[in-house]
Amino acid sequence: MHIAKPFQDHDLQRLHRHMQSARLATLISHGDHGLLATHLPVLLDTDEGEFGTVYGHLARANRQWQDLQRGGEALLVFAGADAYVSPSYYPSKHHDPKVVPTWNYVAVHAYGPVVVMHDAESLLQIVSRLTDLHEQGRSEPWAVADAPADYIDSMLRAIVGIRLPIARLQGARKLSQNRSAADIQGVHAGLADSRDPLDQSLAAHMRSL
Repeated sequence: MHIAKPFQDHDLQRLHRHMQSARLATLISHGDHGLLATHLPVLLDTDEGEFGTVYGHLARANRQWQDLQRGGEALLVFAGADAYVSPSYYPSKHHDPKVVPTWNYVAVHAYGPVVVMHDAESLLQIVSRLTDLHEQGRSEPWAVADAPADYIDSMLRAIVGIRLPIARLQGARKLSQNRSAADIQGVHAGLADSRDPLDQSLAAHMRSL
């Protein structure tokens, strides 16, 4: 993706934290079936590879896995908070009216080849790890082993696993860094006062500037 220099994020730990906090990723690829995208939960193993490795699964009926199995690079998009930025947030507009609206956002793009997995052991491990990840913190967490084994076996036959060792990462943190300190503070205050949870989440990111 195009990222202007002030908004580029190269902090690997912060990129990983963003990926881990994203509730849903978008897997994008191009192949014999054209340009395809699938929204799916994934898990990130930060200890595997230079930039980490992502695991997930697709429905076997989803033809995207067939393109992925033939090779080539895929893209995983991890979107974060985003917010409309009104020129009214800028104190500078009072002496310089040459201002326009913009949009602030946080996002990470992960690129790499995809390994498609069909064996039951790998699939069970992926769905178990994903389930454990999202069940943690619940008073009575559900586990894959709680369901009948034959039922889980039938569900596993309906999916394929994916493993994407990340070859490169791009991070974007567009938080008004190209504005003056006063304008940045104005944007932060405006978003923090909003009733929109995404505006407030974006404001929280701006506190780290």
